[in-house]
Amino acid sequence: FKDPVLSSKKPDLAVKNINGGIWKDNFGKPWLDPYNRDSWQYLIDIAKEAVQKGFDEIQFDYIRFPNDGDKKAMVFSSNNEQKYEAVNAFLAYARQELPNVRLSADVFGIICESPEDTEDIGQYLELIGKDIEYISPMVYPSHYAFGQTVNNVTFAKPDFEPYAVVYNSLVKAKNRISQVENYKADIRPYLQGFTASYLRQGNYQTYGAKQIREQIQAVYDAGLTEWIIWDPSCNYPDDAFEKIE
Repeated sequence: FKDPVLSSKKPDLAVKNINGGIWKDNFGKPWLDPYNRDSWQYLIDIAKEAVQKGFDEIQFDYIRFPNDGDKKAMVFSSNNEQKYEAVNAFLAYARQELPNVRLSADVFGIICESPEDTEDIGQYLELIGKDIEYISPMVYPSHYAFGQTVNNVTFAKPDFEPYAVVYNSLVKAKNRISQVENYKADIRPYLQGFTASYLRQGNYQTYGAKQIREQIQAVYDAGLTEWIIWDPSCNYPDDAFEKIE
């Protein structure tokens, strides 16, 4: 729903500002209002075109409400519907429109720990995976708050403990969804392949092959078999990965 193109071209579909006009986030970008069903078909049509061009999976990113900017100024078209209900309804609609396509969704890593929709973005772990094949929590250690507790383990500076942060996040998530009947999605996490140099000196470390391998091992030790590594500059050290003979 972070679609500045459509929300600019069709402001009636965008999140509104309580003071008038279109609401924008901290980067000056407008968002689609997830409650407004009128934009849903457009998003699905893009997915259908991708499938027609040969892509074997559709992964929805920003499948959530905005989480930065002046949240008090946001005006939505909600009719007493919870945010997570709107997000889940969109994914159910996507499943209906793309019945034979593998679907996945990116989610914040913290929802593996937070109950219900504590983050107020429309991502509720026990509900978001009922109509899709995968959820991909972004369990980047750098994205966790200083002193964050995950699976009853407290991390003073999470970026320095890639194995433990990823392992505990995934174990907690697995335990939670194992108690949900008919939960369809498997967990295929995003792992941190970048150095979080935007943090203050002393609060992050350089991420290279060692830190990447630790996260991958955490995935396997948590009982999962798939993962995605991400670096915004697309630079990945070869020695972080096993070679396929």
